[in-house]
Amino acid sequence: MLGIHDLPLFIVSGLLLNIAPGPDSVLIMTRSATQGWRAGSAAALGIGAGTCVHVLAAALGLSALLAASSWAFTLVKWVGAAYLVYVGLQMLLARRSAPATASLEEAAPAAPAPLSHRQIFAQGFLTNVLNPKVALFFLAFVPQFIAPDAPHKALAFIVLGAIFNINGMLWCHFLALSTALASRRLRLGGALAQWLNRAIGALFLSFGLKLAMSDR
Repeated sequence: MLGIHDLPLFIVSGLLLNIAPGPDSVLIMTRSATQGWRAGSAAALGIGAGTCVHVLAAALGLSALLAASSWAFTLVKWVGAAYLVYVGLQMLLARRSAPATASLEEAAPAAPAPLSHRQIFAQGFLTNVLNPKVALFFLAFVPQFIAPDAPHKALAFIVLGAIFNINGMLWCHFLALSTALASRRLRLGGALAQWLNRAIGALFLSFGLKLAMSDR
């Protein structure tokens, strides 16, 4: 159907690729550990929306332009790297929010000020959509499962992209829920949550620098 072949292999490969750690997984785990599974789910949905953009761009040929044009790739790469560095610095420099009812003597160490679910969704979306390597990944990976003589290549690409994204969303929401449950059992306190936020911020900073120094 639609010229798609080796669909079971595509599903298994896509699932394994989604499980591989990266900025997306780190963001979901951070938000789930510090703000609960709903925050992790918001990050996952943002990442899924970003993946939809990459799939549609690849199906329409925009990713091919990104792969062929050195200046376009460099522009997107630097914007994406700058955003990852910005997120990393934001986490590193985040201040703690102390409870308003507690006195200075009685106040326990508080967690970093939480973001709204809308902000977390936008963070997940931008982290994914501004990474040119994701666009090139879809351009290189998905066509291997579409026959050269397929009658509707763009439609086949979108169908495979949707399957890949559904697999990714299942894994991402599992990651959000399991991380939130684990942090609850560990009773992640305010001081520990802040240090975790800083550690993840440093990791995002390294992701941004790595992307900035990467080649086409």
